[in-house]
Amino acid sequence: MAEEFGNYLRQLREHKGLTINQLASLAGISGAQISRIENGRRGVPKPATLRKIAEAADVPYEKLMEHAGYLSEDMQSDAEDKVPEWATSKDKRDFRKMLEDDGELMFDGIPLNKEDKQRIKDVLTGLFWDAKQMNKRTIPKHDSSGGKS
Repeated sequence: MAEEFGNYLRQLREHKGLTINQLASLAGISGAQISRIENGRRGVPKPATLRKIAEAADVPYEKLMEHAGYLSEDMQSDAEDKVPEWATSKDKRDFRKMLEDDGELMFDGIPLNKEDKQRIKDVLTGLFWDAKQMNKRTIPKHDSSGGKS
């Protein structure tokens, strides 16, 4: 997967007319890191690094996430379908950040397969929106008169 993503990144960079150093400078990461990614000598970058590269190359972040194997089109549409109607743009941003920040999911020192990761994300999605909804419930306002009539 790392080699496939590296090839994709190289083609994308060249299509944009950028050198390794130009992309690295725009993304705020080292040229050596870009080179290692492109040559498959480094694993697939973390979502935070992909966001920097997407912004630097002026491509949709989701596109890089998909090519890196973090998202499939099905996963994207499933996650979008599960967003409650009451969610604000800030809520949606918080949700995306929660999903992006996950590192390698492991159990007992063994990386989880895609199906298990998806199950965990589905559970986290439900818990996230339940917690958000609970936090949005209004708290009764106290009498500001201090109890005096």
